[in-house]
Amino acid sequence: MATKAERLVAGLHKYERAVLPHLTTKGTLSELARASGLQEVEAMRALQWLEGKGCLTIATEEQAFLIILAKGREAKLHGLPERQALQALLKEKELTVDQIKKHLPAYDKDALGAVVGALKRMGVPFITNKSGKPAFKWVDGLDAPVSESEKLLSEAADHGWRLPVTAARKEAAAELLKRKGYGSLEKRKEKKYTLTPLGVALTKAKNRGKEYAERLTPKMLVDGSWKEAAFRPYNVTINVPAKSGGRAHFVNEAIAYIKRIWLDMGFEEMTGEHVQTAFWDLDALFVPQDHPAREMQDTFYLEQPAAGKLPPDVHKRVKRVHEDGGDTGSVGWRYAFSDEEAARTLLRTHTTVLSAHYLDKIRRGEKRLPAKFFSVNKVYRNEALDWKHLFEFHQVEGIVVADNMTLGHLKGYLREFFTKMGFADVRIRPAHFPYTEPSCEVDVYDKKKKQWVELGGAGIFRPEVTKTLIGREVPVLAWGLGMERIIKEYYDLEDIRDLYRNDLEQSKTMKAWLR
Repeated sequence: MATKAERLVAGLHKYERAVLPHLTTKGTLSELARASGLQEVEAMRALQWLEGKGCLTIATEEQAFLIILAKGREAKLHGLPERQALQALLKEKELTVDQIKKHLPAYDKDALGAVVGALKRMGVPFITNKSGKPAFKWVDGLDAPVSESEKLLSEAADHGWRLPVTAARKEAAAELLKRKGYGSLEKRKEKKYTLTPLGVALTKAKNRGKEYAERLTPKMLVDGSWKEAAFRPYNVTINVPAKSGGRAHFVNEAIAYIKRIWLDMGFEEMTGEHVQTAFWDLDALFVPQDHPAREMQDTFYLEQPAAGKLPPDVHKRVKRVHEDGGDTGSVGWRYAFSDEEAARTLLRTHTTVLSAHYLDKIRRGEKRLPAKFFSVNKVYRNEALDWKHLFEFHQVEGIVVADNMTLGHLKGYLREFFTKMGFADVRIRPAHFPYTEPSCEVDVYDKKKKQWVELGGAGIFRPEVTKTLIGREVPVLAWGLGMERIIKEYYDLEDIRDLYRNDLEQSKTMKAWLR
């Protein structure tokens, strides 16, 4: 019965076969690539595949390499300066330091200090001659063996002038690096591998040198050689890199999912401009003109006002309801309505402005009752950016316009939506908004955090809004929910800014809406 290693042999890729004979004699990626004749990227693939099969383990270590420069290569060819000085001393028997300087090689005329030190280490007698000058004297029997630096140069010449600095070479490399222009140090991360017992067995397995065909070619079919060929079996269980196809950004996927929920419940989508007047964004919704939300720190105002462009009929009714309540039974806000304030243009602060436009469409007969509208659209607030606030975000807006609507119906719509978004339960708490009465905050229960989380506001529009815009009092259920806060729970994100991180890998791997 074949061993595991023998079964593996037949399925090896050609790169794996190329490195197989050298696995036991080499230990690094670069050495393996040179020995096998592969490019480093090909040898690396082979190692990764073999690692996936359990034949070896790969580690990354920082490795220093000695690069021999021009002077070092000249020294290998003509001898180090101290070797040339020693040969001159053998001939002359005695040389002063000044005379040694004259014998320095042309490639390194500044090596006097290094030569003097080297000759002393060789044991050449250093004396004061008859003229009182320091000198070196030759003595018979002087042993001047090949130095470690010379050995290192010879070894480097055999390896393309580039050597890894191993423990055995460290001291000689340091000496050579002290000489200007002889060598430089290069550091790089080196891939090393260690064979496992299975890997060792693989290098000894039968048929490890056998040739296998990688694919069936037209030539094989023509000449019939496919009948005798041994084809490499493919491993369909091995791990391969994940391939990502095209997809929408996961936030856009969430928007599409949310829209489908409301469409399935019979709602019609609202659309509208991002730039609005303060009249439609705030005044038509009975937000007082001195409300804090109108301040610059909350609203992005634009320079060009819309003076003279306010709808005359609606403008008249909205102005009156602000000043004295009009025919709604309210006393209004009791101030003089400012047309200048109403004409200011801004980036919409909420999508409820779309609800105001659509209520006006009902009055003009463009939409009929009963009606249900929704939108999932961007809004803009001049807020500081942090883990739970954005200055540009999406709201999930909805209104239901029909007689006999109650808070019970409102909670039913919200419960249905949040159930489909993956939340177990929904509750509403009393709150205050200028354009709804009653008003409420919408909470959902987070099973993972085991707590209630606030995700938006809701309520029933006040008569000051409905009667002014529609022309008669009719219940209008309304809600505005923070979409990013809702979907970040699904994506297990703590920081709302992570939804828009511009991270391609995140976009590829983020889970889809498949509830």
